[in-house]
Amino acid sequence: MRLSQRLGRVSVRARIGLAVLALTGLALALAGLVALAVLDDAERDRMHADLVSDLQEFVVLAEEGVDPVTGEPFTDPGAAVRTSMERNVPDTNEGVVGFLDGSLEWVSRDAQTPLADDQAFLDAVSPLTEGDAIVYTSLSTPTADYLVAVAPARQSEDGGLVVGAAGTGAVPVAAQVLAYDVNAELGLLHRAFRIYALVAAGAFVAVGALAWLLAGRLLRPVGALAEAAQRIGREDLTERVTVTGADDVSDMARSVNTMLDRLEAAFESQTALLNDVSHELRTPITVVRGHLELMDADDPGDAREVRDLSLEELDRMTALVEDLLTLAKADRPDFVTTAPVDVRDLTLSVLDKAAALGPRTWELDEAADAVANLDRDRVTQAWLQLASNAVRFSDEGSRVSLGSRVREGRLELWVSDEGVGVADEDRERIFDRFGQAHSSRRDGSGLGLSIVVAIARGHAGHVDLASVPGAGSTFTLSLPHPSRGQEAPES
Repeated sequence: MRLSQRLGRVSVRARIGLAVLALTGLALALAGLVALAVLDDAERDRMHADLVSDLQEFVVLAEEGVDPVTGEPFTDPGAAVRTSMERNVPDTNEGVVGFLDGSLEWVSRDAQTPLADDQAFLDAVSPLTEGDAIVYTSLSTPTADYLVAVAPARQSEDGGLVVGAAGTGAVPVAAQVLAYDVNAELGLLHRAFRIYALVAAGAFVAVGALAWLLAGRLLRPVGALAEAAQRIGREDLTERVTVTGADDVSDMARSVNTMLDRLEAAFESQTALLNDVSHELRTPITVVRGHLELMDADDPGDAREVRDLSLEELDRMTALVEDLLTLAKADRPDFVTTAPVDVRDLTLSVLDKAAALGPRTWELDEAADAVANLDRDRVTQAWLQLASNAVRFSDEGSRVSLGSRVREGRLELWVSDEGVGVADEDRERIFDRFGQAHSSRRDGSGLGLSIVVAIARGHAGHVDLASVPGAGSTFTLSLPHPSRGQEAPES
């Protein structure tokens, strides 16, 4: 089984916990190992520097010092080694011994590291004590690991002493040997890091527990979201996710709630559309079917009447379907496509087209001298629908006026008539689908004002109504119109 498939079976909470543990463990381990390596190297460099310093003191004493016994410069290598060892106080975990002609001769009483007791160490350094050079090296024996410095001294040709160089070749050859017990010297450091390892292990466990708890709290809204999603069905879209806090997960829950709002609205709109279609189309279908069933096929006059009636009903059904399709598209982002439009030219164009809707006294109130971002076709459709309503609910020869203006940052497009007006109780209902105030004068689909409202909302606007029953009405499309210096909205 692939690793990705195995991980897919592990819960998100567990994966978060494992990731935090892995990163924490890696960070603690790297921090400890790097710090141990750096401090270990620093300690070894310090021990080496101490050995170099101690041997440098021996070189100066042997080659330039005075024998305290004779008061003269040293001529005996053994005397120089013995005097140096008497004056040198070894550091903790440092040992000092003296060799004469390759054999152990002197042992420092102050040294805490008993080099003389480690025969393997003595056997390893013995050959170095008769050489011609100062030697710095590392030795490992069953007893300990050592950092060693060996400085052989012998007589020079002028009778003095030289350290770490070829002399006359005459005996004796004496050597001072210094060594650090590396394990003992680094023991405190290693103990400190063993304590660090224990503390790190405790921190590792604590971080794992906290990561588990925090992951549970962070993922709790996700769990609630999953439970809510399982409860949401086609018949019930009212379920919402409880939102608490202001973090990213809460933002996700809010986004899901917004999505559910849109889904619920879409399903409600779809259901309403289906109900409307079934309700509105049932009547013309029933009418056509009834007349066809009763039609006398042998009577040309009766057949002609039924044909004319059927075509009329089919035309009404076609107009109804087109209006329903327009409303169905109202929630789509491309329902309106805006572009700069000359409002004055649009006003005159709509007035010219409206004049063909019926024998009324058509007048222009005013035309705004402005350019606005509009969907010209949709606004024309809405404006002519308002004009059509004015014709439908007013008497022949009465006054119907159109106009446009920019006021207080909004573009207003209106139609005024001298018709029957709208009663107060009908003001809200007439904007609903298939809602009409005067059933006795109904000759449309009842969707006209709903389409006008949809087009206004598509432009982020609304429809206003001012009406006096028996005296007339004014319907106004109120659309945003940015002032100079602002950008017009784009769809």
